[in-house]
Amino acid sequence: MAERRTQQGAPAAGRAASGKPKRAPRKGNFLTRAIGGLVRLIWRVVWGTLWRMTAVLALLLGGATFYFYTTLPDLPELLDGRARGSVTMIDADGQVFAWRGESFGGVITTETVSPFLRDAIIATEDRRFWWHFGVSPRGVAGAIRSNMAAGRGPFSGAGGSTITQQVAKLLCLGRAFDPNEWASEAEYEADCRRGTVWRKLQELPYAFALELRYSKPEILTIYMNRAFLGAGARGFEAAAQRYFGRSAAEVGPAEAAMLAGLLVAPSLYAPTRNLRRAQDRANVVIGLMAREGFLNEAEIAEARAYPATLSQAAESRAGGFFADWIMQSGPAFLTRETTEDVIIQSTLDQRLQTAAEEALAHVFEERVRSDSEAEAAIIVMSADGAVRAMVGGRRYVPGGFNRATQAQRQTGSAFKPFVYALAMELGYEPFDMVEDEPLTLNIRGSGPWSPRNYTNEFRGMMTISEAFARSQNIPAVRISEAMGRADVRRAANAFGLNSDLAEGPALALGSSEATLLEMTAAYAGILNGGSSVRPYGFTALSLAGEREPLMGIGGGIAERVISEEAAMRLTWMMAQVLEAPYGTGRRARLPDGRQAAGKTGTTQAARDAWFVGFTADYVVGVWMGNDDNTPLVGVTGGGLPAEIWRETMVRVHRGTPLRPLPMIEPERPALEPPSSQSPRRDDRPPDQPGGTLGDAIRDILGGILGN
Repeated sequence: MAERRTQQGAPAAGRAASGKPKRAPRKGNFLTRAIGGLVRLIWRVVWGTLWRMTAVLALLLGGATFYFYTTLPDLPELLDGRARGSVTMIDADGQVFAWRGESFGGVITTETVSPFLRDAIIATEDRRFWWHFGVSPRGVAGAIRSNMAAGRGPFSGAGGSTITQQVAKLLCLGRAFDPNEWASEAEYEADCRRGTVWRKLQELPYAFALELRYSKPEILTIYMNRAFLGAGARGFEAAAQRYFGRSAAEVGPAEAAMLAGLLVAPSLYAPTRNLRRAQDRANVVIGLMAREGFLNEAEIAEARAYPATLSQAAESRAGGFFADWIMQSGPAFLTRETTEDVIIQSTLDQRLQTAAEEALAHVFEERVRSDSEAEAAIIVMSADGAVRAMVGGRRYVPGGFNRATQAQRQTGSAFKPFVYALAMELGYEPFDMVEDEPLTLNIRGSGPWSPRNYTNEFRGMMTISEAFARSQNIPAVRISEAMGRADVRRAANAFGLNSDLAEGPALALGSSEATLLEMTAAYAGILNGGSSVRPYGFTALSLAGEREPLMGIGGGIAERVISEEAAMRLTWMMAQVLEAPYGTGRRARLPDGRQAAGKTGTTQAARDAWFVGFTADYVVGVWMGNDDNTPLVGVTGGGLPAEIWRETMVRVHRGTPLRPLPMIEPERPALEPPSSQSPRRDDRPPDQPGGTLGDAIRDILGGILGN
């Protein structure tokens, strides 16, 4: 017991007398101990800061994710995000030939879309889509590595975004387009697609919110419906219809690969822009699909052996000028500013459109030097004003200048039919006589004015018909002055030439300006028997999915200007322009005995050259000139424009039966006029006006006979 007490009362081993644990002896010297303490202090500070910052960031990320989660709407509201609607144009045969605006095409889902297209999107854009939670760290790291290897900044170029993050961009992080904030929808979308570091950080909580709010198939559905795929196609359904003429549910491996290949750069790889480049890109996508096991060997071989091609409508791209004209001439709320998807039933005939385009290309290739900058335009029209084809220039540029509808040019002698139309209405006959001798008119305020003929020759007395066919200027001025300029101006206005027509006597020589569309429509009024027409390009406008049209047009014929008999006599005179040996339009004469009528026109210094005419079936107008209004070299209306007109008419009438012109051949007088028997030294097309404007007139009673 004494021994036990001694043990209890003695200090325990390793303890001090005070009962505290005995400290282990310190290792190392003072310096090493100081360094170790500093390291431990720094670690405690860093660790404490890191976990606190991580906690704060986690809270912020969670809060932002929760906020975005609460703002996300139901799925159907996210599938069509366009601020504007689209316009789909259908030709006279019911075939789609043009689109304007951004077309949607309809909703597709992961269940209804072609499995090939769904797999192509996954293989191309996000191979780990079905497993990640909105963000792929491996993808981001790989993108940074490739950017650095290419000499770019770590966040410049490839971004490593998942499909979910791309959906966040497409939704613009939930911020809707506000026209008061953005000058245009394009500017708004460009801002939504910015790839800055701050925008990347903002995408994270939104992507997490998308993953929490929607299932993977629903996120992919949003992506497939909102992605822009070039040529105005929004979503894969619209793209499949536009490029291939079929639904996205029906595309095969080759077409699916081409569509998925558009995602990286829609404008660059659009097949309507460069089909070969689009096919090369599709071949890359086929390789990606093969890597992921989405295609078997037979499907890979077939897709590469038979790459996707455009549908006939997408490939032809016919009627671009026509479609632009429809967009400008139609009601703005259903065309340029529509918020709905509009279907326009147009008057375009793609066969005639192709004929006009081929005719223009043929003449320029065969008859015009390759470095010529001359331009030309063609319009094909029915007698009621329905425009069937339109070529606004040698090359079509979307939204570019349309010379058929926008170019106001002097008409030259192509205006003369409206002088003679009034003459026929007032009782003149084609074989009445008119004087072709020097004429001087006293112009109030500017002195004497003497019109001249193209050949600077005078042919004495001649019939009105011969004067018209030869396009003599002095007889046209005499007849115009005899009837009164005001009446001639009113007649021309009534036929549809609504521009500010000249006040002086040069009115009869076409010193005023008009568009090719106006001139062609005015000639249609002669063909249809003397009634003016309003040119039109569509017959009905309706909303997509609706059976009843919102508006329709029954025809373009308006009020009568001259009698049918007068129009038929004038038509005979216009036929002599092509048929008579002295006619200025002989080069426009059609083969196989098909009857045609028309008129040449050449303006001062040959700045504009025209040929406008018709058969029993169609009216065709041709204009040729330089955009800068410089003179043409060696061109008159009876030359290249007449040849373009002829080539167009030959192609337009292929396979159509011969139909006679609605004309009355006048009774010839018992004695032929001496002028028709006298020799002529020069039968060149005399359709160029000369002189200046004026108001006064000298006595011309002896200049017109037959009364």
